Amino acid sequence: MAISRRQMIGGALATTATAPFVSRSVRAENRAYPPREYPKRVVDLVNESLVLDMLHPIKIAKEPAPMTDQLAADYRASGIDAILNGVGIGGPDARDQVLSYFALWGHYVQVNSHVFTGVGKMADILRAKRDGKVAVIMGVQNSEHFLKKEDVKFFYDLGQRVSQLTYNTQTRIGSGSTERVDGGLSDFGIAIVEEMNKVGMLVDVSHCGPRTTLDAIAASPRPIAITHSNCKALNDHPRLKTDEAIRACAAKGGVMGIAGVRNFVTAAEPTTLAAMVDHIDHAVKLVGIDHVGLGSDLDLYGYDDMPEDYKKWMLSILNPSYKFREKWDTDGFDHARRVYDLTEELLRRNYSKDNIQAILGGNFQRLLTSTWGG
Repeated sequence: MAISRRQMIGGALATTATAPFVSRSVRAENRAYPPREYPKRVVDLVNESLVLDMLHPIKIAKEPAPMTDQLAADYRASGIDAILNGVGIGGPDARDQVLSYFALWGHYVQVNSHVFTGVGKMADILRAKRDGKVAVIMGVQNSEHFLKKEDVKFFYDLGQRVSQLTYNTQTRIGSGSTERVDGGLSDFGIAIVEEMNKVGMLVDVSHCGPRTTLDAIAASPRPIAITHSNCKALNDHPRLKTDEAIRACAAKGGVMGIAGVRNFVTAAEPTTLAAMVDHIDHAVKLVGIDHVGLGSDLDLYGYDDMPEDYKKWMLSILNPSYKFREKWDTDGFDHARRVYDLTEELLRRNYSKDNIQAILGGNFQRLLTSTWGG
């Protein structure tokens, strides 16, 4: 698959049975943290929740990793029921690249159907939960492959269910978050939003500039998503969202997913899971529990497991305003079972069971159901 210089592989279930692949004693292991067992209360709560990670590439890499027994086991034990497999693809050949991307990763999901299943409607995610599989939502972190408004339905019919309007830079649709001047949503961008609403594709503004974000929310008659970002009030980073944007998204019924990328969590050390949950706290206090979810912006193992040459390539294509540090992952949220750590921290902060289930996936379940249908 050809990859452009601008691409970055960047409520409770009423009918859910306990996922068959998660034991009552789940252990977390990675290179930085010793093995540990989670309390039964934490494991049961994850099992009983529908966990949707609304930005979680299958693999942050130029090509899929071979499905090993260990990788399959780690996915099954992760506690995650559905992931948004989305990357940033742009440039003059974006359409061809996205077609190749869907072919490549769609095939990967198909041939590894013992681990994954594709998604068309919410019912597919609920079925995956019951079957002990991970549902894979196909998305793109840009919309430059929409050369005309009719392309929205074309790609919807190929399986795309989420599209971020812009990545980091200026496009025909609008401005990205690291663009020097944010001109807002263009007339063409408004037409694309209208078509996405018409066919039932979720509008995502995670990487959009501030004006483009607000324009898209205003232009969409349906709720939209900020699938993976954090709160600018806690960390002045260009990729993060202002309180104004978070309020506007929630006022339309949208949901914001909180991310675990280190430089999105804090501007200085230490950067821990607790600091990430501070962003959840801020958003909940700002707009209420019904509009906050999870969008980790990580693959199963995180950025720090990437080969160094690939990390250097990513740094070469991203704006210096991203301000990556030596580590890219947040301490305590950088391993395959991080959802259990997140749940434990939310319990520590006295979030109720219902509220934790809303954050882990219930809120995005509501949004996706209203967008796609059941």
